[in-house]
Amino acid sequence: MRNIASTFHRSSLVLAALAGIGGCAATIDQAGIEQKTSSAIGRPTGSFTISNQVEGTGGRIDYSVKARDGASYKCYMYSATGFQRAMSFGQTPHSEAICTAAGGGATTPAPAACNALNKAAGRC
Repeated sequence: MRNIASTFHRSSLVLAALAGIGGCAATIDQAGIEQKTSSAIGRPTGSFTISNQVEGTGGRIDYSVKARDGASYKCYMYSATGFQRAMSFGQTPHSEAICTAAGGGATTPAPAACNALNKAAGRC
């Protein structure tokens, strides 16, 4: 009985240590953020820059986006934390980026991003 209790205790300590190490940190890389942002603002990757990136609690990432034509956006997304990925065996997805036009330049998507959904929304 003592052997089972000590094994359980050690397992609990290891799990707590893993949760503490990667518990709240977002796990998405910069290329992933750029791809999600590209989809949200309807512009190809490389045609905008990301700045003021701040990682909050629970995997929330807030950031600003500036397009080449001067359009700017305030965006956020949620990235799976290290703890969430560990507990779901890597199956927790990242959210899509949510962006709002912040003014200062053109706010419509570039013509290349004009698709049926953007046409229906009157964006192109």
